Amino acid sequence: MRQLSTVTLVSALLLSGGCAQAPDAVLAAATAAGTPVVDRAAGIAIAVPQGMHLRRDFRRDYLGDAGWKAFADADGHGRPVLALVLDGSDAITTAELRIGMGSDAQALAHCRDVPPSGVAPEASTVTLDGVPFLRFHAADAAMSHYREVEAYHAVHAGRCYAIDLLLTGTRPEVYDPPATPPFDRVAAKVKLQRALASLRFTE
Repeated sequence: MRQLSTVTLVSALLLSGGCAQAPDAVLAAATAAGTPVVDRAAGIAIAVPQGMHLRRDFRRDYLGDAGWKAFADADGHGRPVLALVLDGSDAITTAELRIGMGSDAQALAHCRDVPPSGVAPEASTVTLDGVPFLRFHAADAAMSHYREVEAYHAVHAGRCYAIDLLLTGTRPEVYDPPATPPFDRVAAKVKLQRALASLRFTE
């Protein structure tokens, strides 16, 4: 097992019983305490920073379909693992870090594909905990809704990992009077990057 150098795994409950995922009550306690969350089935550990909370679904994106990664089109070749959602997120602006995982042949073969050409991604390569990821930026908009994605894709330990840093919501000016976003989008992106920095692979 690889060393979890900057993430101290202090929650034995999350590892007990050989369960793939911890009960909701344990996850909630881990989030409240700011302790790392370990998902043995996904082979990852990540800290839940103050000001963010843990979710296990991807259902807060008007332009998405709750698929396991952005632009997946509900292909069924992976599953949501977890989401870290910035506190205060609402219908105007939501910021979250999502991690999805797929391990079948289709997911692995197309893991590092970028979105359709119409999305116009900008791709580069970065390293997260020693694992090389393809990183790209993309955006989408429709019916006053928008989505900005900074995506990271990699194959590691026989799994395709898809990590999305998402800003989604509705343009405030369509409301009467104009709505006030719950937080600054630039500051939100910084918080998502800090959360991503705590990611560790456990195998």
